[in-house]
Amino acid sequence: MRSQLELFFIALGFFSRLPVPGWVEFSPDKLGRAARFLPLVGWLIAAIGAAVFWLMVQVLPVELAVVLSMAATIRATGAFHEDGWADTCDGLGGGWTREQVLQIMKDSRIGSYGAIGLVLMLLAKYLVLSALGADEDYPVLAALLVAHPLSRLAAVSIMAVLDYARTDNSAKSGPVARRPDAGELGIATLAGVLPLLLLPGTAALAALGLSVVVVLMALRTFARRLGGYTGDALGAVQQLSEIAIYLGVLAAWSST
Repeated sequence: MRSQLELFFIALGFFSRLPVPGWVEFSPDKLGRAARFLPLVGWLIAAIGAAVFWLMVQVLPVELAVVLSMAATIRATGAFHEDGWADTCDGLGGGWTREQVLQIMKDSRIGSYGAIGLVLMLLAKYLVLSALGADEDYPVLAALLVAHPLSRLAAVSIMAVLDYARTDNSAKSGPVARRPDAGELGIATLAGVLPLLLLPGTAALAALGLSVVVVLMALRTFARRLGGYTGDALGAVQQLSEIAIYLGVLAAWSST
């Protein structure tokens, strides 16, 4: 049990900016095995976002509560996944060959494709979360609690199917780049799908279905353009899946 708890804290320390106990010892091998807990880390990020929204909406307009909730989750992760989304937009938008795409994605500077993609992604999140937050039943809370774990499961799913695209493992995500085994994937799947119970049946199906669509599209794109995945690509999948889940919940909620 202590070893599993340590792996969870390693995942928490790598995929977020939340504090971890001092006794936790990081190593490349442990980091590779800690990816199973990425959806569980999403539980904590989701709880932060939902708590900030709930507190702020008591005294502020819904739109401002949404902005502060988004800011809190970005602060909690250090914009880890948003950065991956922006780099992936730059690479896929500006590169023609596999080598060009990977080289662009490795550049820490943001380009036009990345800047535009990041603005559009944040704007889309703001609009859909504001729409969900405007409902007096506050489905935005359930949407947040579902989207963060499930979207991180989408990233783990990519790791379970594709190989790591880089050969030098020099990137920050290099130590994580190992294919999860059946047990690890089972843990990630349970943590990722369990929050769907918070949603009505149609909303849960819509959220899960759109997340699967994102994974399938990402698998095809990454296999063709990258020959595998990178850490930035996983961040992009998490962001795309997150917004897709929000859209699914909103569409299902609006139709009832």
